[in-house]
Amino acid sequence: MFFERLGARIETADSVLSVGLDPDPDRLPDHLADHDLPRWAWARRIIDATHEHAACYKPNAAFYEDPDGWRALRELVAYAHGKDVPVLLDAKRADIGNTARQYARVLDTVDAITVNPYLGRDSLDPFLSRTDAGVFVLCRTSNPGGSDLQDLELATDERLYERVARLASGWNEHDNVGLVVGATTPDELERVREVAPDLPFLVPGVGAQGGDAEAAVEYGLADGVGLVNSSRGITFAGEGEDFAGAAGEAAKRLKRRLNEFR
Repeated sequence: MFFERLGARIETADSVLSVGLDPDPDRLPDHLADHDLPRWAWARRIIDATHEHAACYKPNAAFYEDPDGWRALRELVAYAHGKDVPVLLDAKRADIGNTARQYARVLDTVDAITVNPYLGRDSLDPFLSRTDAGVFVLCRTSNPGGSDLQDLELATDERLYERVARLASGWNEHDNVGLVVGATTPDELERVREVAPDLPFLVPGVGAQGGDAEAAVEYGLADGVGLVNSSRGITFAGEGEDFAGAAGEAAKRLKRRLNEFR
């Protein structure tokens, strides 16, 4: 069970920190450009510098969706696993029929994935049926435009994001479902916790987006299990030859900050 493994990792690392591994090509250090797989060279150094502080790594699929990118992703997943750190692929997948089944095959490689509930339950069945993997359902996202749809009030007098949280709780037949709820909307974060008291959250938005770290910890954990993610605030904390050292220090600081509220 993914959340059991995640809970064990959280205890071992004394951390709920998720480190996003998003190799923005415009920000990769110049001295890595000559490597066969620059994204992998970058990720390996970030993992070496941060693994003792990380409960999980969260690569975003958008930065790996080309042949060399998928090679780099496979390498970083194997390397993270060698450090006993699980990997959550931020892919926001969902589709119908055999397309969803193909998307779900990535769970043969990674430990968990983010999914989009907009197409409904049947589009997520191939993911939800993977009892060994974690499935984080988008609920209330951290971007400013999230309110365009997610805050809409339904005829049932609930917000759309609240409806998603209730549905996801009902989909949790195998104890493998979590929710994505942004730290930039702490009131909504609290509300989602009221609606879905038993689901672990993945809470993005702490770090570069300025989200509420205290609320992320207070409402993001279910029985001590959950993840608070930072990507750019850690991986691009420094530049040049010592970028990884800066990332390690940033991860250490954020881990300590989050632990103040646990």
